[in-house]
Amino acid sequence: MAWLRLFSRTLKPQNPTLPQISSSSPNPNPNFRTIPFSTSFLITKTPKKFKKSRKKPESPRTKSIQHESTQIPNFESLISRDAHFRFLIRSKEFISKQPERILRLDDAGKLYRELGFPRGRKITRFIPKHPLIFQTYRHNDGKMWLGFSEFMEDLLDEEKALIDSMEIDRVNRVRKLLMMSKDKRILLSKIHHTRLIFGIPEDFRDRVGKYPDYFRVVTGQDGNRVLELVNWDSNLAVSELERRFMTDEDKAKRAFKFPLKHGKELELEEKDAKKLNQLNTFPLVSPYSDGWKFDVWSLEAEKYRVGIVHEFLSLTLEKRASIHHLVEFKDEFSLTRQTYQMLKKQPTSFYLAGTEMNWSVFLKDGYDENGVLISKDPQVLFNEKLYKYADMQKS
Repeated sequence: MAWLRLFSRTLKPQNPTLPQISSSSPNPNPNFRTIPFSTSFLITKTPKKFKKSRKKPESPRTKSIQHESTQIPNFESLISRDAHFRFLIRSKEFISKQPERILRLDDAGKLYRELGFPRGRKITRFIPKHPLIFQTYRHNDGKMWLGFSEFMEDLLDEEKALIDSMEIDRVNRVRKLLMMSKDKRILLSKIHHTRLIFGIPEDFRDRVGKYPDYFRVVTGQDGNRVLELVNWDSNLAVSELERRFMTDEDKAKRAFKFPLKHGKELELEEKDAKKLNQLNTFPLVSPYSDGWKFDVWSLEAEKYRVGIVHEFLSLTLEKRASIHHLVEFKDEFSLTRQTYQMLKKQPTSFYLAGTEMNWSVFLKDGYDENGVLISKDPQVLFNEKLYKYADMQKS
């Protein structure tokens, strides 16, 4: 084992001789070994302000249905207008139903949903935006109250006279809705919820009794009041599409597309394929027929549902409706969850605007090439006048 100890000694490393540093060196320790220059304090990562920000994926709540290249500005601007005047429209409806058309300001601040302002915001931020419409004042009890200006009170009286003059027109719109429905009956609450898009007055439920030849109010099994159709009117059971077909057959044929699936072995030319698809498109199923009896996924059933939506939109004041309005009548009109995809397949007649979660559908036939409503109901003209005054500031 002695040879092993001798061998390990020979392998033991010797301490290297450190280089001598001249006395002129600033280093006070001449035997200190110098270390290479450190760069650890340098910034090696790109600062956040210089980094390219990654766009967060859009959610259905904010993602637009239409690509920028396919958007129709006038339709999109109408959606923006609705958002701009949400507080005006909802507050007008709610306060008009209050006694003496006034509301205590403390209570108004809690009614964000009813008055149409965002939750967590103060109502006092929105009232000054419409100085010609709303006003606040201090009552004898020391509380602040919200009400309408005298100018707005005059406008409301004008609107009431207009509503009374249009009563027969509104009654016929409701009759047509009932005639389109599956069981010829609709909950009165549903008609009330969608009354604004049809121009139906707030007190329509009280006016129904004046027309016993048209309507009957019954109580459903759940205790809700249901409006039933009493008599069928063949003159009203003609859809807008059928009227157009009688005056302009070619235009009516171009309104919809229901492509017919065929095998490649047919080797159809483009012109022949169009003719075949056109034959498949007509005849359309009338929305006033018993189309709900068709098999739900059949072509006839889809034609029926397309016709239902077309006629529904033609009955609205502005020839448009939101998804919430359509969903309100999904059972009565036998609409399915595929309504969105169904409408997307008919870009000639329908235009979808808004976001994927909250979209509206426009009936293109009701608008000209510039996206302007062709025929304006008196209520629409009144609303446009109200919007103009609502954006004005006091001089």
